[in-house]
Amino acid sequence: MTDAASSELEKQKTASLRRTPLYALHHELGARFTEFGGWELPLSYSQGTVFEHLVCRNDAVIFDVSHLGTLALGEDAFDAIQSTCTNDLAKIGPGRTQYTLLCNDTGGVRDDCIVWWLPDGEIQLLPNAANTDSVRQFIGGIDITEQRALLAIQGPTAREKLRKVLPAAADVPRHGVARIRFGNETILVAGTGYTGEDGVECAVPIDVAATFFKAVVDVGVAPAGLGARDTLRLEAGLPLHGHDLSPQITPVMANLSWAVGWEKDSFFGRDALLSQRENGVGDRLFGFVGETRQPFRDGALIKVGDEVVGHLTSGGYSPLRECGIGLGLCRSDAITPTTSVTITVRSRELNAHMEKPPFNRKR
Repeated sequence: MTDAASSELEKQKTASLRRTPLYALHHELGARFTEFGGWELPLSYSQGTVFEHLVCRNDAVIFDVSHLGTLALGEDAFDAIQSTCTNDLAKIGPGRTQYTLLCNDTGGVRDDCIVWWLPDGEIQLLPNAANTDSVRQFIGGIDITEQRALLAIQGPTAREKLRKVLPAAADVPRHGVARIRFGNETILVAGTGYTGEDGVECAVPIDVAATFFKAVVDVGVAPAGLGARDTLRLEAGLPLHGHDLSPQITPVMANLSWAVGWEKDSFFGRDALLSQRENGVGDRLFGFVGETRQPFRDGALIKVGDEVVGHLTSGGYSPLRECGIGLGLCRSDAITPTTSVTITVRSRELNAHMEKPPFNRKR
């Protein structure tokens, strides 16, 4: 293929990608873009991913995560979610959020989602970007993804700085969710996030999304892109669907049994998961930390001696620990906290050890 043909194909691919309501603003702020889940998203801004990562760990950042789906389910969705998803919705009530999973008949994860149960009784479900349509097929609802921007303000000073813009939003507690007035509009604010830090996520009507984003940046919150969001979630030991969760990886295998309502009468995959809980699983997700600055890579083989015992489902670099880190699916009988392993990255065997996540605190 000629360079001109390759360039034209790339242009066509880019033109077919979806963009968030703040795409033009990200350009103004100097963002570099990347493709993810059918969307063209900010990868990082001028000072790069490592800078943005460390700002989130020490101060506050704002992410545009509008690519995540939102299904409006109304006020009568309790039974639909309770009979399909793993977690027990009866453990919470209006004004709260809950992490849950939608599984298949073998217990594998079709998607992991967040439930927003609003104070007035309306329930919204937030699936992953590429899975919104498939989740809607099982649970129903109206896809309102393109009716709002979803902005995540995260970090140890996130609430302090957000209070200068919208005090009521800063007061929404962890795992809470509320409707808040911003000017003449209503935004939804949830005490959730995907970084391992405190903060909130805000569903903001498109008409005021840029105004809200700029107001938060103006009080000293740094914009951050998809690169930092991924390194932050990995450092915090949070799974990513399509990598650490999949139709072949179950909640038991991924150490997410806490997100399963074992006492519920029915939900998708219940029998398979009960069997795994009782009989154990052959493979399980473990955390790994390297001894050098060399980043780990997805798919890298994990060895004990000369024996391959698993592979990395997520791999990268920890800016906080300054070493390679990863999550990997391994034989349960092959790994202990004292087991020395090697991770094969580009034909190099890197020394590593198993460590229970999160990795986001120096040890």
